[in-house]
Amino acid sequence: MSPTPSTAPHRRDFLRFTTAGGFALGGLLGLGFDLRAAKEQTSRFKFTDTTEVPSVCPYCAVGCGQLVAVRPNKDGEKKIVNIEGNPDSPISRGTLCPKGAATYQLAVNENRLTRVWYRAPKARDWDKTKTLDWAMDRIAELVQKTRDKNFHEKADKDLDGNLLPEPKVVNHTLAIASLGGATMDNEWNYLQTKLLRGLGVVSIENQARI
Repeated sequence: MSPTPSTAPHRRDFLRFTTAGGFALGGLLGLGFDLRAAKEQTSRFKFTDTTEVPSVCPYCAVGCGQLVAVRPNKDGEKKIVNIEGNPDSPISRGTLCPKGAATYQLAVNENRLTRVWYRAPKARDWDKTKTLDWAMDRIAELVQKTRDKNFHEKADKDLDGNLLPEPKVVNHTLAIASLGGATMDNEWNYLQTKLLRGLGVVSIENQARI
């Protein structure tokens, strides 16, 4: 029985094909299809007329590094045009999770609320004329009112409702709860926790842990 002929190209055929391909590539480059210079330019300058500012991802507590590219507009105001991982970060080395990779959509989003929306009790429509100072004062007023009304220095019952032999000092309020968001950094979480515990709030949780 005769052996099956090999389908692999002969060495001379391989050299002839590669040589012809090289000449064809050279011809294409000569016709203006050489993208090597453009590729080098875009790899060095991903966004023209921008300044990259090192930052930290606002999500969770890992602290991945980011590069925020900003560019001045016609009025000279700097606007964010891109956010990506920082390869110089010793924590993330340029990588970002899906949430961190989408940080640009968090910062630049036409659907993001930029003014205070307030709906009075039993009202059906939102009042969009309120200022941020008014909203902060209103929140502080309601927090203070709720705390004063529901603050307990001592408890005469345990969590099961059983009467204690003697009152126990608790200094807390169960009428206020706090749920933090995943965009809160470590420093803000620390300050918020100190504030809430100072008010006697017991129910403190963060969305990143749920």
